[in-house]
Amino acid sequence: MNWGKGIIGGMVLFMLFIISMCVYMFMIPEDGYDHQYYEKGLNFDKDYNKERQVEQDGARPLIHVSRKAVIITFTKPALGRVKFVRLANQILDKEFKLDSIAGNTIVIPVQSIAAGRWQLVLNWESNHKAYLYQEEIYIK
Repeated sequence: MNWGKGIIGGMVLFMLFIISMCVYMFMIPEDGYDHQYYEKGLNFDKDYNKERQVEQDGARPLIHVSRKAVIITFTKPALGRVKFVRLANQILDKEFKLDSIAGNTIVIPVQSIAAGRWQLVLNWESNHKAYLYQEEIYIK
């Protein structure tokens, strides 16, 4: 056997291995890195204070889920946003405006929302105070 052919064959196999690893690295999906990580870290104190304000003022809303709607009842009139977050699929997330100035109850129809487990994030203002409340719900 000729040593030159063996060395060249080994180098070719090694180069094919390196090239295949490069192709594999570019083909795998991204690692799920949260690109808003630092912004979320900076806003953590604000959100934490809003969540504490709910407990201090006893402003926790009552949430009732039926087959046709999600009914949210606030202790005082509220103005803000409610976000339905699907933990399994971010594409399904939905956001609605809250405006209970006429009354303390908001009714959100669920026909456009897929059945399953959702994280409900309420972010509202009432009497010039900001509140944030999160609850897990299940829509049938």
